[in-house]
Amino acid sequence: MTTTQRLLDLAAAAPESHDADLMLLLHEASELYQQGFADLRDAVAASFSGLSDGNLMAAAAAAGVLCDASQDRDELVLLLALAEWEMTPAALAYSEMAEDAARRGVCLIPEQ
Repeated sequence: MTTTQRLLDLAAAAPESHDADLMLLLHEASELYQQGFADLRDAVAASFSGLSDGNLMAAAAAAGVLCDASQDRDELVLLLALAEWEMTPAALAYSEMAEDAARRGVCLIPEQ
């Protein structure tokens, strides 16, 4: 099963889950979200590895990523990957899942 499919499955199960069960789903989904993003970041880094810094900056601007000359190559790759990742079905499903859980009082970040 792919990361995307598993995240979609967890998001589909979340509305029927409560409290501790929902927290378990969120933990697994968070790990999958992070793994999916890391995989995409690596792929983006590989795809832009041959570009000069100037061309990478131009690619970021063309993708609508706000950036400036003070950012290094790794930051630009990270921003490009994040912009792409946030539009994937997996990331969208996770975001919706986390927002719904938060509305129901369940969150991975403990309240202070």
